[in-house]
Amino acid sequence: MTGVQMIAACSIAGSDSGGGAGIQADLKTFTALGIWGLTVITAVTAQNTREVRGTWMLPADAVRAQVGAVADDFAIGAWKTGMLGNAQNVRAVAEALPEGAALVIDPVMVSTSGHRLLAQDAVADLVGLLIPRAAIVTPNIPEAEVLGQMNVVTVEDMAEAGRRILDLGARAVVVKGGHLAGDAAVDLLVDRDGTMRLSGKRYPYSVHGSGCCFSAALTVYLARGMPAREAFAAAREFIDTAIREAAGGPGPVRIVNPGGTILRRR
Repeated sequence: MTGVQMIAACSIAGSDSGGGAGIQADLKTFTALGIWGLTVITAVTAQNTREVRGTWMLPADAVRAQVGAVADDFAIGAWKTGMLGNAQNVRAVAEALPEGAALVIDPVMVSTSGHRLLAQDAVADLVGLLIPRAAIVTPNIPEAEVLGQMNVVTVEDMAEAGRRILDLGARAVVVKGGHLAGDAAVDLLVDRDGTMRLSGKRYPYSVHGSGCCFSAALTVYLARGMPAREAFAAAREFIDTAIREAAGGPGPVRIVNPGGTILRRR
């Protein structure tokens, strides 16, 4: 593209036929926040808000070709990964992703309904090839336990798991505390400067796609040039609204358009 270019972000993830998570949720979030959304599809799933009924992985060559196609034509401010599925696709993304890309990693491992979305043998490649390149990694509690190799039952445990993931090479980690008990939902950012804690209301219903939407919002704010802590606060506010406005669960979050239009730059 030449001349005036749109600020773009790219999601590398699986397709959700129910539209509440994955590629579909990411595109809705990008559009709501005024970013041109690009996609690299890693898998096709048959799912709704209650369950994943089937998963079909795309070949690594197809993933690699999609990354190359969008990288060659768009000024991509930030990238995010969601469901990568297997080691072959993790490696394909690592090989094709441009050097120096601003990268948000949502380490999608298991669906809310319990369906495994990342092969066990792919975790080592995720840790070794992609996390060291991440601007921000956004694990939930079960994912933080896998990546941090520890049990997480308190906010202090969240901080320790975040520090362990930071030691894998990421520049910042946001441990999402929605799985912890308590009246407040606590999220914790850990970076080289310490920790930043944000708390919000815990709503009395479950939602589908909140992790995807949160990491997509983080990606938008990084693409706009925000530093990690400012992006964290803005994305936390965005997802809190999306959860608050969701239909009583289980159901998808409601992605509310704050009035942004597609931003452009020369």
